[in-house]
Amino acid sequence: MEKGVWKREAASWACSFSHHREHTAAEYEELAQTCGGGIVFSNGEQWKQLRRFALTNLRNFGMGKKSIEERIQEETHFLVERLRNTHGRPFDPTLFLTHAVSNVICSIIFGDRFDYEDKKFVTLISLVQENDKLQRSPWTALYVFFPTFMDYIPGPHQALFKNAQEFRRFVLERVKMHKESLDPNCPQDFIDAFLIKMKEEHKNVQSEFNVESLVRSTVELFIAGTGTTSITLKYGLLILLKYPEIEEKVHEEIDRVIGQSRSPCMADRSQMPYTDAVVHEIQRFFTFAPLGVPRAVTRDVHLKQYLIPKGTTIFPSLKSVLYDSREFPNPEQFNPGHFLDENGAFKKSDFFMPFSAGKRICVGEGLARMELFLLLTTILQNFTLKPVVDPKYIDITPKSSFMSNAPKSYQLCVLPR
Repeated sequence: MEKGVWKREAASWACSFSHHREHTAAEYEELAQTCGGGIVFSNGEQWKQLRRFALTNLRNFGMGKKSIEERIQEETHFLVERLRNTHGRPFDPTLFLTHAVSNVICSIIFGDRFDYEDKKFVTLISLVQENDKLQRSPWTALYVFFPTFMDYIPGPHQALFKNAQEFRRFVLERVKMHKESLDPNCPQDFIDAFLIKMKEEHKNVQSEFNVESLVRSTVELFIAGTGTTSITLKYGLLILLKYPEIEEKVHEEIDRVIGQSRSPCMADRSQMPYTDAVVHEIQRFFTFAPLGVPRAVTRDVHLKQYLIPKGTTIFPSLKSVLYDSREFPNPEQFNPGHFLDENGAFKKSDFFMPFSAGKRICVGEGLARMELFLLLTTILQNFTLKPVVDPKYIDITPKSSFMSNAPKSYQLCVLPR
């Protein structure tokens, strides 16, 4: 078959996802490169449909056997057991937190969590961590501004594309496994739901639901759902090591509202204003993505004396809002009071936008908020954090780059309460 004809046939095949025969891994790879795109870098109708579908499934994974809250709570039990096994010895929390957070998104998109020692899981996490480092590289910043030019320049940024192919291969394997075991009446996860949607729309040649959209969306959810939340939690623990008096107040609130006989749940948050304020202040103070994610102007925009032409790439400076001194007095100081009123009740702020703003706000915002509250609260319900150095010597200044911030490496001890 001529290559051009094969491409046309493959595109049609991918979009309809025929149930009349099984596909090899090589055929899936070919299919996944012929049509469609993911959530983050799509536009127009494709973006609207894929984002709406992702939001629906991230919100209500009661369509599987467990709700999202139950999935997070399940993973906290494994995390607590792992922390107990440190027996009060110093350790770096990076892998502990990354594995736990990643397993939550894995259970949603792949249908199950991974054992912490699973070889494929370990490989995926190592790729995520490598990407985190690469994204803070000046080479990656150059690529953001000069993508066409940097495509031809050797450098560390090229590893991002190699890693992307590894993620694709893994997801394609999972798609094939899901295709073989799919029960249309009982979807277990995001991939199942997407496959069912593809079958429903197989006669629509304009459908946005195809193999490539599935692969890219799944990879995006996995990477975003693993990295940002785990890094934020790691920074949050460092903050509490620096300010033990804040940790003590959170302990008091946990003991009063939850106690030690049950696991924290999202219903507790409304009764725990101080803990909620601490979680918000961690995100504000840390500012994971100071310049947000690049966007394009959809029409000519007049801003003060400037004209921003349609199609111009812009960067929303999130830090300028999160550090606005009119809303957050002394913004360079970590202070949960930024989110508390004079009566100690939680105070919302329109300036709180670590997930960006507008129609393209982070699709995983709801999931991340649940994870941050439940994981941090569960850790502090079970343990007291102990620094390995005097708190006054703990440096909470993040490692900054053009793309993202990250806490410096550190160790801590956790003592059972």
